[in-house]
Amino acid sequence: MGIEELLLERAEKKGRNEGRKEEAVAIAREMKKEGLPVAQIKKFTGLSVEEIEKL
Repeated sequence: MGIEELLLERAEKKGRNEGRKEEAVAIAREMKKEGLPVAQIKKFTGLSVEEIEKL
């Protein structure tokens, strides 16, 4: 695997991870609007308590 392929693979992985994070934040925001407990939001989204409280 050349350097170009390695860099492209890393960029694609980073993009996928960022997309997953954005989706988790959107889900957490909706869960918070519905009044669900932070512990439950954390369990289902994988976000930290601090991240959830900032929403």
